[in-house]
Amino acid sequence: GAVGILILCLVSAAAALDFKYHHSEELEEYLRGVHAAYPSLTHLHSIGRSVEGRDLWVLVLGRFPTHHKIGIPEFKYVANMHGDETVGREILLHLIDLLVTSYGRDPVITRLLNNTRIHIMPTMNPDGFEATKVPDCYYTRGRYNRNGEDLNRNFPDAFENNSASIQPETRAVMDWIKNETFVLSANLHGGALVASYTFDNGNPVTGSLKGYSRSPDDDVFIHLAKTYSSNHASMYKGTGCDNRQTFPEGITNGYSWYQLEGGMQDYNYVWGQCFEITLELSCCKYPPADQLEKFWRDNKVALIEYIKQVHLGVKGQVTDKNGNPIPNAIVEAKGRPHICPYRTNEQGEYFLLLLPGTYVINATVPGFKSMLKTVEIPDNTRNFSALKQDFSFPEVSDQIRSRVASCPKTPLYQELTRASAAVKPTIHILVLMTTMLVIFK
Repeated sequence: GAVGILILCLVSAAAALDFKYHHSEELEEYLRGVHAAYPSLTHLHSIGRSVEGRDLWVLVLGRFPTHHKIGIPEFKYVANMHGDETVGREILLHLIDLLVTSYGRDPVITRLLNNTRIHIMPTMNPDGFEATKVPDCYYTRGRYNRNGEDLNRNFPDAFENNSASIQPETRAVMDWIKNETFVLSANLHGGALVASYTFDNGNPVTGSLKGYSRSPDDDVFIHLAKTYSSNHASMYKGTGCDNRQTFPEGITNGYSWYQLEGGMQDYNYVWGQCFEITLELSCCKYPPADQLEKFWRDNKVALIEYIKQVHLGVKGQVTDKNGNPIPNAIVEAKGRPHICPYRTNEQGEYFLLLLPGTYVINATVPGFKSMLKTVEIPDNTRNFSALKQDFSFPEVSDQIRSRVASCPKTPLYQELTRASAAVKPTIHILVLMTTMLVIFK
């Protein structure tokens, strides 16, 4: 009887989610309550601590919440990276509530959770949130962490040396990305109303001279940003927050909006093999609590539709002649090379987000001949499973394993600029030599 009463209390605690701001203790209590009420559907853990020692809580939801399952992609939402941008923090709690209460009742949510492992971090900067004593629509010092650092300028940068000292919160997220096979992600901000996508930084190699920094997967990023904006109550209108700023269809390339060094979305894409976009959800950074219910209604459909996009494209395993997985094999679509090649995980798995169409997938185990397979990719997001395409290397035995280290945390695109610049004089010399030969002849 006592156990039954305790469970009933926990369930009611999990269900009683008001539209208000939840400070650290209340947020933790709510997450613990949800996990206690839905232990087989959720896994609660801390990925690290803030400067002031607050836990960086992540609630994982899915049919297998405690560990990665082969073939099931990993998805994440991160909010409150800037402590004074608060809407995302609260709507992620309501998203958790929707997911757990709809499982087994709503067929779409049930299939989504059966086929996706969803990680939700309501706050990456709990110290900044607690430091924001006087909420403001525009700016407070709570934007930064306890050390006064902007966490969205704190990651290694693919274009230039980032001199910022890596913070505990940043380090925790970097380790988290390294330890999971994240495929798709979004980080939730405030202060504008737009879906912004990679790259945030750039150079002539990526098109910065034209005011746009294009990634090899630009078409996919545009689709992802449009998926969110078109399912949002008003983001798709592109009106922005004032007369000076408009965003056609409610989306923008990050660099086109403003250049940013050390951003989290570029880091995810380059070093984490994870496509991330930045969602600006409110013109007011820290709006009054009585507006939270409307923000939840405005974003509810978009949040779910965006998660479904983790099932775009193609996935599979790379194995040796005995069927053993090959980690660190390079698997990429032809014509879309990543500056830091996308590699298989410890289970030999790869996930590539690609729009419907025909592609040649190139699998390479260093030291062996590449395997090419042509695939016709349909839109499988409604089926909650990307197209499956495995690769088996008959000449590779389990004694020969590719153990290549991950990409160095250096400005990789800086090297590319140097290389392209170095080619130009060589071409000039060749032209000069040819001309001289013609003259002498």
